[in-house]
Amino acid sequence: MTNAHLIGERIAHHRKRLGLSQVEFAGLVGRSESWVSQVERGVRSIDRLSVLQKVADVLSVSVAELRGTSEPDESPTVEERPEAFETLRLALTGHPALRVILTDERAPFTPKRLDELRKQHATVWPMVHSSRYTELAPIMAELIEDLELAVRLAPSNELRKDAQTLLANTYQAAAAMMAKLSENDAAWIAADRAAHMAEMLEWPLAVAASLFRMAHVFLSLRQVSQAQKVASTAADALEARIKANPETEALSLYGAFHLVLAVAAARDNERAQAHKHLDTALQTAQRIGEDRNDFGTEFGPTNVSIHAVSIAVELGDAGQALDLARTVDTSGMSPERQARFLIDLAQAQGMRRQIGEALHSLEEAEQLTPEQTRTHQVARMVVRDLMQLSGARPRPELRELAERFGVLP
Repeated sequence: MTNAHLIGERIAHHRKRLGLSQVEFAGLVGRSESWVSQVERGVRSIDRLSVLQKVADVLSVSVAELRGTSEPDESPTVEERPEAFETLRLALTGHPALRVILTDERAPFTPKRLDELRKQHATVWPMVHSSRYTELAPIMAELIEDLELAVRLAPSNELRKDAQTLLANTYQAAAAMMAKLSENDAAWIAADRAAHMAEMLEWPLAVAASLFRMAHVFLSLRQVSQAQKVASTAADALEARIKANPETEALSLYGAFHLVLAVAAARDNERAQAHKHLDTALQTAQRIGEDRNDFGTEFGPTNVSIHAVSIAVELGDAGQALDLARTVDTSGMSPERQARFLIDLAQAQGMRRQIGEALHSLEEAEQLTPEQTRTHQVARMVVRDLMQLSGARPRPELRELAERFGVLP
C-alpha cells in the first residue's frame, strides 16, 4: 500500500471519528468534496506540507500522526540536544550579571578587554551563516555572559554603549541560530533581549531586526497569523521611515519582512498574497541593486530569487520551482543560504519523483552545512519521502543519507 493510501486512510478514520461528512470536511479545509474523496482513496497525494498541516489542524491531530511517523515534531529532545546547545540555552535562561546588580562587587573592566570581546564577536555572524552551530554555541554563551558583565562594569558611557551594541548584535545572532535549529523558546528569549537592548541604545533598525528574528520563530512554530502580525507591523513602520529617509539598511529590512510575509501567505495557501509580497521584495531588492547582509538578513536580488523557489514549493508548484531554480546562482551567498536553496530544490524534485536528483541536491546541501541540513525539518521530511518512494530496496546512498539524518525506518 502506498504512502498516499495510508495517509488517506488515516484522514478518513479521523474525519469519521469527528462525525464529519466529506462535504463538511471539505468546507473546513477549503477544498472540494471530490478532492477529499480522492485523497481518502489514495488516488491523490497531499504534496504540500501547508495543506497537510491544515488537514491535521481540522482533525485535531498532528502531521506526524497522519504521516504515520513516530516523531510528533522535528525539534530535538533534551536528551538529543548536544551539550554545546544546552550551554547556550543556560546562558540565555539565566542572568550572568545578577551578582553584580545585587552586590557591590566590581571587577576591573578595561578597553583592552572590550577589544578582546569585539574580536571574539567578529566571528559570530560568519559562523552562523556557515552553520557551524556546535562550534559556535559555547563561544556565543561565553560572549553573552562577558558582554552582560561588560555593560554593568564599563567605566565610561562610551565603553558601555560599545558593549551594549555588541551584546544586542550577539543576541540577534543567537536568535537566528536557535530559530534555524527549531530551538524556538531559546530563540524567542534571544530575540526579545536583542530588541530590549537595541531600544536602550535608541537603535530603531536593530529593534526591527529583532522582530525579524521573532517572526522567524513564529514561522518555525507554524504560527502563521503571529508571524504575519509581527512582519506586517514592522514592514508598515519601515515603509513610513523609508519615505522620509530611504537608507539602505531600512530597505533591506523592509524587503526581508516582505519575504517573511510571502512565506507566511504561502503556508496559509494564499497564493495571490504570497506573490504580492514577493513582488514587493523584488522591487525593493532592485532598488538596492545588490546582495547585502544588513543585520544578518542576506537580503538582495539573489535571496528574493531563492525565496521565489521556496514559495513555489510551498504552494505545490514543483514544476515552476524547478524552472525558477535553473536561473538562480547562489555562489555568492553564504553556505547556509546555498544549502537552504538546495533543500527546497530537493523537495521540488521529490514532488516530481526525481529521486536521484533530489538525493544529489540533499548531498550537496549536507556537504555545505552538515548540521543545518541533517536537522532541518524539510530536509528530513524529503529524505523520509524519498525512502518511501524507493520502495523496499532504496539505493545504498539514500539509505546511508537517511541513517545520517536519523529518519531510517
